[in-house]
Amino acid sequence: MTAKTIIQHSYRIAKKDLTELFRNRLGLVLLIVMPLFMMIMVGFIYPSSGTITDLQAGLVNEDSGFNGVFTPSQGFIVGLNTINNHTHMLILINVNGTAELKDMVQRGQLEGGIVIPSNFSQSIMSGQQGTIIIVSDESNPQISATIQAALTGVFNAMGQQIAIQNVLPLNSTNPLAIIQPYNIQAQGIVSGHPSYFDFIAPGIMAMTVMMSVMTGLPVAISQEKEIGTMDGMMVAPINRLSILLGKTLAQTARGLIQGVIILGLAIGIFGVAIQGSILLVFALLLLGVFSFVGLGIVITSFTKDQETAQMLMMTLMFPMMFLSGVFFPIQQMPWYMQSISKALPLTYASDALRKVMVLGASIPQISTELIILIVFGIVMIAIALPVFRKMMTR
Repeated sequence: MTAKTIIQHSYRIAKKDLTELFRNRLGLVLLIVMPLFMMIMVGFIYPSSGTITDLQAGLVNEDSGFNGVFTPSQGFIVGLNTINNHTHMLILINVNGTAELKDMVQRGQLEGGIVIPSNFSQSIMSGQQGTIIIVSDESNPQISATIQAALTGVFNAMGQQIAIQNVLPLNSTNPLAIIQPYNIQAQGIVSGHPSYFDFIAPGIMAMTVMMSVMTGLPVAISQEKEIGTMDGMMVAPINRLSILLGKTLAQTARGLIQGVIILGLAIGIFGVAIQGSILLVFALLLLGVFSFVGLGIVITSFTKDQETAQMLMMTLMFPMMFLSGVFFPIQQMPWYMQSISKALPLTYASDALRKVMVLGASIPQISTELIILIVFGIVMIAIALPVFRKMMTR
């Protein structure tokens, strides 16, 4: 059988599978709704702004002051309220004591609090540092770390203003240069201010392509075996390679459709800017399909029915979703988890898409990821072809 005939048969099988997909109205709606739901859900969970607002925080002032005289602690509270009225970071609630503050945090009534110790004014007036205590809710480590970092920055800025006032008598042309001799400026690879959603959108695209291929193949192959149509294909004058290629082409088209939908939603709704080549993004989506399709065929070939195949696919996909840096940076994981993530193809697909979309990388900058995905795809397809032929002869 010639290559032209194999390609024609593959095209007809792919066309048959896609026709079944487009005739299934519910499946077609879900094909569009699932990426939309995922993008909107993730967009609200991880808002584009990196600031925190309207967090309930208690304020405890244990400083007794100096016989009714306006004290540094009162000045600190005035400055804090002034900044907070501008940023709306906190909703400050006066609390009578530290014990009551901790009780309210334990009850979930407050996210944290600020405590001004009793010796605050005395320390300031005697030329010592005044201590400010930040009480946080350790049951929510992310919010706790965010509050501590934000309040520490606010308090440092307030202290800097006081220090500038103290050095003004020195007649310095730039008092800030005395207080803070270093001017730190952060600069990214590309212009603009990418949000967390810019980080997560490429990962979701890679994950969706993986899920489409690895869940679509069990349905496409196992279902054919269960309903008996696979036997019809076997006795027809069709090369078995054409069956495999046709099924793969159909799932590739399905995965690309969902990837394009996610890309459009990311750009149109959430303002994700593609810094690199859009053609390279599509090429990476195709390469992602190529790297996952062999694994999907191998697993499908070893299972007897559609339900078992899907359960096995989900068992493999869920760890990859969380260990491949789709939702969380790999660098935050323990070292042994990072070692596992380096063995997963989804890690390299996500990294390559992220470098192109966020950093504007080109082929030389993602050559390592490209090589790994190509090698993984070739190895898995080399394993999948004989396994699939053996399955067809059962």
